[in-house]
Amino acid sequence: MAKVSVLVVDDAPFIRDLVKKALRSYFPGLQIEEATNGRKAQQLLSRVSFDLILCDWEMPEMSGLELLEWFRAQPDQGKVPFVMVTSRGDKDNVVQAIQAGVSDYVGKPFTNEQLIAKVKKALHRAGKLADFQQRSVTPSGGTAKDSVSALMGGRAPSSKPASPPAPSPGSSSGSIAALTGGPSTSAAKPAPAATPAAPAAPPKSSQPVRGQGQLRVAGEQFACVVKTLSLRDALVVVRRGERMPQVFESGVLDLEQDGDKSVARINGYIHAVAAMEPKVDSEWLKVTVKFVDQDPEKMEYLSRLIASGTAQSHYSPSA
Repeated sequence: MAKVSVLVVDDAPFIRDLVKKALRSYFPGLQIEEATNGRKAQQLLSRVSFDLILCDWEMPEMSGLELLEWFRAQPDQGKVPFVMVTSRGDKDNVVQAIQAGVSDYVGKPFTNEQLIAKVKKALHRAGKLADFQQRSVTPSGGTAKDSVSALMGGRAPSSKPASPPAPSPGSSSGSIAALTGGPSTSAAKPAPAATPAAPAAPPKSSQPVRGQGQLRVAGEQFACVVKTLSLRDALVVVRRGERMPQVFESGVLDLEQDGDKSVARINGYIHAVAAMEPKVDSEWLKVTVKFVDQDPEKMEYLSRLIASGTAQSHYSPSA
């Protein structure tokens, strides 16, 4: 039986590992190759054929959109599923991707189930899903949960549906809704300002509010106060919600410039979570987010925020 092959393209090693482990848990025998940016993926695609491409949007040297446009221009590559895996979910970007020939969209951060649902749909459309079904290999719930638990700090994946039903052919509005996946679109928008009471709530903190942003993890988003910021990580304060961010869980930190309202969506993972108050039901949490992005444009954006220091009303980053 022919092997089914997938190409994973992302400049962040953590994200590539997350995707590969999820795929291997649900699709035993799947052949997986990886590329660290669009340029290297282009070189690989010039020599090797794949049954599915999972690609980040924002990457150095060649973006995911540029790779998609190049790939669709190649002979006999119009039917290969090309799925964007990215934190970009606003309507304009989705329309760009649709016009370039994208097959589907997975918004960061994503749950294991959301990713697998999109991959199943893409392989079904390509006529490759039956190759796995014929093997009668059904991963046990324990195996899948253990794999996801290792990636997401002990948190089992959400049981919520991963995406709405597929739109009817020719429906542009349906296509946009399907690609954005509902919550992913709203999650990618700039975060609303926190309420005035939020920064002052921690009773033992005398530090002033230093900046605001939004921390997005799979199935949840937190308005946050940015206390310190560097090229490697950020320390943010969030209000405890229905669940807490989990250590090693992937996430996206949205940072907005006051001047031009531009937004940087920095991919990372939760490195540490600590209570602000010395009690088990502390309402406020300190969360350290380690960045995994290697995109030079995002690093330049962060450098500008750090260099602006106290001269900028929105941020006062650490050294």
